[in-house]
Amino acid sequence: MRCSCKECGVYMTQTESERLGCVCPECGYRCSDCLGTNTVVSREALRSLAFDPRFDPANIAASFERRDEDDDG
Repeated sequence: MRCSCKECGVYMTQTESERLGCVCPECGYRCSDCLGTNTVVSREALRSLAFDPRFDPANIAASFERRDEDDDG
């Protein structure tokens, strides 16, 4: 993942320390947004996604077709 610093816009690199995340070499800003921390999904919520129409293969394919049509028009 490539992140840019929210404070100054410089490319941030991931750091390996007791606190996982990215650190800006310019201003020292730290974040863990790209790591997906604090985004645990319960088993029930994950199971319910199997029936979510947004993840139906036909709907996913149709969304790409619509994008192609939008690009042409």
